[in-house]
Order: sequence, then C-alpha cells, then structure tokens
Amino acid sequence: MEKIYMDHVAGTPLLPEALEAMMPFFREEFGNPSSIHHFGEEAENALTEAREKTAALIGAQPDEIIFTSCGTESNNFAFKGVPLARKSKGSHIVTSPIEHFSIMHAIKAMEKQGFDVTQVPVDKHGMVAPDDVARAITGQTLLVSIQHANPEVGTVQPIAEIGKICREKGVPFHTDAVAGAGIEPINVKEMNVDLLSLAANMFYGPKGAAALYIKKGVPIQPLLDGGIQERGKRAGTENVPALVGMGVAAAIAVKEMDQRRAHLDRLARKLRAGIKERVEHLFEFGHPEKRLPGNVSLGARFIEGESVLLFMDMAGIAIASGSACISRSLKVSHVMLAMGVEHGDAQGSLLFTLGKDNTEADVEKVIKELPPIIERLRNMSPLYKRKTT
Repeated sequence: MEKIYMDHVAGTPLLPEALEAMMPFFREEFGNPSSIHHFGEEAENALTEAREKTAALIGAQPDEIIFTSCGTESNNFAFKGVPLARKSKGSHIVTSPIEHFSIMHAIKAMEKQGFDVTQVPVDKHGMVAPDDVARAITGQTLLVSIQHANPEVGTVQPIAEIGKICREKGVPFHTDAVAGAGIEPINVKEMNVDLLSLAANMFYGPKGAAALYIKKGVPIQPLLDGGIQERGKRAGTENVPALVGMGVAAAIAVKEMDQRRAHLDRLARKLRAGIKERVEHLFEFGHPEKRLPGNVSLGARFIEGESVLLFMDMAGIAIASGSACISRSLKVSHVMLAMGVEHGDAQGSLLFTLGKDNTEADVEKVIKELPPIIERLRNMSPLYKRKTT
C-alpha cells in the first residue's frame, strides 16, 4: 500500500544530504569536541561549521547559538534560565495560553519557585495582541515568551511588534520558533528577539539536535551542571553527528525556502478547497492568512478526530488531531480551548501538515479517502443523528 505522510509538524524525514554528512561522525571521526587532540579538533571544527549554518538560518551570529537536544530543552532553558538569572530584579513572566507543553509545564514549575506568570489571551484565530502584551508587562517582569507559530492551528504571531514592545520596556523576549524555523523566513534582529528556540527535525534534520539563540548580553542561568561545553551555558558532550546533520539541513532550508513555501501553499489551497467542497459541517482553525505554509487545520463536527486518524492510517495516510504531544492522551487541546472552541468541536480537529515531498497526487488521494470516512463515523454518531433529524 502506498504511504502518504501529512504529519510533518510531528517530525520530518531526514534529508539524504544530512545523513551522508553525519555518517563519518559515527565511525572514523568519533572524537569528543572537548578533547585537545586531532580527533577532538575534527569534531570541534564540524560543530563550528554546523553552528555557522544554524546561525545563518535565523540571521544570528554563530557565537549566539547554543546547541541543545530538542525544542523542549531549548524552551525550558530560556523560560527558566532567564528569570532565574534575573530574579533579583523581579518575579514576573509573561506568556500565552497556547504555548507548547514544554512552556505550559514550565509555567507550573516556575510558579512553584515563587514566580508569577501572566498568560495573555488569544483571539478566535489564536492570535496574541501586542497591546495585551504591553499591558501585561510590569516593573517586575523578567521575561516575555510568546510562540512564533502554533503547530496545531498554524497561526503566526506578530513577533516583530511584540519584540519591539519588549525592547522598549527593557524586558528580554523569547519566542518558541520550533514549528516555524526552517519553514518561515526568520531574522532575529528584524524580529527584535532576544532568545529563540529551534529544532532540526522540523526542517528535515535529525532528531536529537536543536538550538537556543541567545542574544549577546542576555543573562541566563544554565540548567545543567557539568562541563564547560557551549561556552559554559549548556554542559554535556554535544551530539556531533546530529548537529552536523542539523547544519546541513539548515543550509539547504535557506537555499530552498522560497521554493518549498510556494509548493506548500499551492498544495494546502488545493487540499483545503477539496475537503470543504466534499464535507459538510466543517470549519477552519487558525488565522486565515497569517499562518504556516502547508498547515491545514480543520474541524469536523459530530465526530472524534482520533477515529478519523485510525481510519486514515488504515488507508495509508498519516495525519494528526491536535498536538503530537497530546495525541495519545485523548485530551482536548489546550490551544483549542484557549481560542474559545467548544469542547465537542475541539474533539473533531483534523490537522494536515504538508511537506516538501508531498505531491498533487497525495492531496487528491486524501480528498478521495477522507469524506467517506467522516460520513461513516457520522452515521455512527448519535449527536449527528439528533442534529439531522
């Protein structure tokens, strides 16, 4: 059976070029980059090149890139490390209610340590208003952290405007750009960002490789105790093979970004229109224009999204319902609830995240397979029967 993958927000396939570049560092070039001999120098040189390529992806300087293991670690490092380093100046943090769980759970951890966290609201599209952020900032605010783009609904936030407000008020600004880096054009200077999280497996690099951009001069407390790796900010031996792959994937993303975005936009329009034409009682999530390319977030009433996922998987099509981090929990998305979506409607969310290798034929197959699956499930639903009789 032909397999179609439309869950790229959960992870992307590894580029052949990235894998090829990684392989020597599993075998003959196995040195520790902290070692002062030939083997260590080879590894350190590879990290330097990967750091340069990663920095170029977001318009940063190489020495502003701290390598981490994943987006969750990068988010935790920023969200906890900056307030802990500045706690003599206050105890307040500003964020939003639609952040990734690596921020949402970090909120609880910081509150247990005595920090006060304000979550500014979002509108029905999942958009944060810069004015709300401005009003939330006080003289005690140590950090503002607002997600660049939401992976569940695709909405891209007005990061540059929020960053300008934070810059004027002298508050460090972090953005979780894991869902957007390598897909959307990002320049940390133009966006007035002080810290930014990104992860390689979102732009066709390997899992286990990520980074946190930290603008020069921004104070941050390391979360790991150990050696002096990553300029003393993140202890632990670097994952050299994965980071080499991340650098290659970042360089290719820069080169191919415009082409990929045009391709994703075209396929997403076709997919969205085709499904809406064939399925009733359907609605869209996220901002209609300011959204990630290739992100099609829909809601089908009177059914549960998880059931659709299972039937689609049987047809050889992989999609999602809500965040990959809650897909096995059977819980309603906190993002949907924060946007004011009713509980029942949130249960019917369907998320298609397209990738550079998806084709017109893939889209046509989804448009063909999805409607009868939804019809079948609705015919089994007492809610649908009551509504239509």
